[in-house]
Amino acid sequence: MSAKITNLAPSELAYVPFVSVDDMMKNVATVGVEEFIKGLAEYIEADFLRWESFDKKPRIPAHAPEGVIELMPTSDGKTFGFKYVNGHPGNTRDGLQTVTGFGVLSDLATGYPLLFTEMTILTALRTAATSALAARYLAPKGSTTMAVIGNGAQSDFQCLGFKALVGITEIRAYDIDQEASLRLARNLAGSGLNVTICKTPEDAIEGADIITTVTADKKNATILTDNMVGPGVHINAVGGDCPGKTELHKDILLRSDIFVEFPEQTRIEGELQQLPEDHQVTELWQVYSGKAPGRTSERQITLFDSVGFAIEDFAALRFVHDLLPKSGHFIKLDLLADPDDPRDLYGMVLRSQSKGNGAAA
Repeated sequence: MSAKITNLAPSELAYVPFVSVDDMMKNVATVGVEEFIKGLAEYIEADFLRWESFDKKPRIPAHAPEGVIELMPTSDGKTFGFKYVNGHPGNTRDGLQTVTGFGVLSDLATGYPLLFTEMTILTALRTAATSALAARYLAPKGSTTMAVIGNGAQSDFQCLGFKALVGITEIRAYDIDQEASLRLARNLAGSGLNVTICKTPEDAIEGADIITTVTADKKNATILTDNMVGPGVHINAVGGDCPGKTELHKDILLRSDIFVEFPEQTRIEGELQQLPEDHQVTELWQVYSGKAPGRTSERQITLFDSVGFAIEDFAALRFVHDLLPKSGHFIKLDLLADPDDPRDLYGMVLRSQSKGNGAAA
């Protein structure tokens, strides 16, 4: 004997707003890329200003020779959020993304999800927003020129974020694969940014107020050597984000004032891996709140040792959740079981098999 299955219409409590890749692209197009990054930056700054409200812990990794998968959870006591994200630099050889992700925002009081969303595109946008927000406090005043070393999937977003939040107009691009630089230039055509493709990292850095390194290889690399970095620049080091993966020569760190998201995580994953555990750093939330200075002199080298932190993703999830009622770009996903009697989950299964038809042979 087998049961004939009858589909029962879900209740409203069963639905969770789901933002697919297509919906995320529509949300970004509706708002505009630069305005979307500005909105993310506002939410990130607001959440950093209430830093002490959050649970904070380093992300939870699963490492393999090819890359890493990580969970990034946090809560402000009312809402819980997490992101699943990977980093596999070799994926591009097989036509796959280096980084993919998805995230969930939930009501801590009930445990019910409030949002389920793609976070591959959203992570790229929030990383750009985080970088550019930090640069507003750390970069030389009146910065117009940025060197971007590493012209992969994240580079476009970094350029547009720095245009939107810092006022950058000139991009000096370098990648070991010149096709990546050409792609970047094509994508930014018409954006208001002037892109110069450079043949060496040294050429890219010449005349730059800000240096962004955003390479992907999972290894201790030396993208910038000490003699390449003069006084007065801001370094936005994005590529180093897991143990054994760095981009800067140690001597650059020793000459720089270093700013971080969460020291306990950055010392494991960032450029700080190269320095003693007690090396002095400044946390960004302290700079944003006025409890610590950012840039203090024209000749100072400031370094944002960026690794990405869960509160940034939490802020991004909040931003998207608040955007959906206005944009309408989401679907209602039947994700949560909602029986008539919360104690009778199996009864709900039985009724789905027999409602209106009884058992069938």
